[in-house]
Amino acid sequence: MNPSSTYSINGFYNFLTRGIDDLERVFLSNDHFMSIEFLQRALSLLRSFHSQLTLLVQKLQLPLGGKWLDEYMDESSKYWEACHVLKAGISNLENFYTAGLDITSSLDGHHHHHISTLLSRQVTRAISGCHREAIGLEEENRALVESRIQSLCLRFDVEKVSIESKLNGFYGFKGVLYAMRNVSSLLLMILLCGLVYCCWPDQSEFLRVRGGYENEACMIFGSAFMVSAGRLQQRVAAEISKIHGRPGVLMHEYRRSKLDMDELRAELERRQQQGGWQSEELQVQVRRERVENLKGYFGDLSSGAENIIGQLDDFLDEIVEARKRIKEFCSRR
Repeated sequence: MNPSSTYSINGFYNFLTRGIDDLERVFLSNDHFMSIEFLQRALSLLRSFHSQLTLLVQKLQLPLGGKWLDEYMDESSKYWEACHVLKAGISNLENFYTAGLDITSSLDGHHHHHISTLLSRQVTRAISGCHREAIGLEEENRALVESRIQSLCLRFDVEKVSIESKLNGFYGFKGVLYAMRNVSSLLLMILLCGLVYCCWPDQSEFLRVRGGYENEACMIFGSAFMVSAGRLQQRVAAEISKIHGRPGVLMHEYRRSKLDMDELRAELERRQQQGGWQSEELQVQVRRERVENLKGYFGDLSSGAENIIGQLDDFLDEIVEARKRIKEFCSRR
């Protein structure tokens, strides 16, 4: 995407559309729902949109101060608050994946040795402890979302399309802010569900939204960005609806590591009841098919969390710098 194309209102809408379409292609090409790769791309896209919004403000002949500046600051404040929630939520994963890596290390250290009954019991207890970490972090993250996200109103503001008669206000910047509110809400909701705790709107709200915006959004903005965003929202909602029970943290590597730990624990308990391992071949099978998979998932969790926290720190710096730049821009005119 060429950043120079976003220096006009229509160019910015097209930039949003292409970005969401690219993210949808990543979603479709990835075999795993809410993978770390997909979540990293969603965060990078949000940062890119914010950066281009800031550049666009400086290119438009906006009146000094006024309501447009207040609305811009409100929008960037939303990013600021959401980033802190995301950072806190993903930081809570550290004890979980650290405990998981300890489990795999203890088994990996017996690469050429028989897995004793004592070690098997120790690993079983360690897995139970790791699951307690998961329960604790999900409860903490749920409380975090409930206490700090509801006020941000992260949803498609579709009803406003029907009643808003002056989206061309502020030289078209009012429409740009409307677009960013909707697209950023979608991306932040995806990130919160994947990294912190699932807080996706219920399906009835989604269906009401989907039925009302497509043609109208295209007509008002001359852009397909709302159609693209709505299509991605529909795909994500469809996958979430397939999850049974309490969704919790939706990140694939997190959910898969919990499932693989359950399978490893069941295998160890079954062998204990049967009086131990019947052959070295069984031991190798568990090590390769369970332990190696777990090492991969916990390793991905560790490196992925570090990458995303780094991105969030950079984004927070960018938000501060952008607000400062816009204020200076207004004061110089």
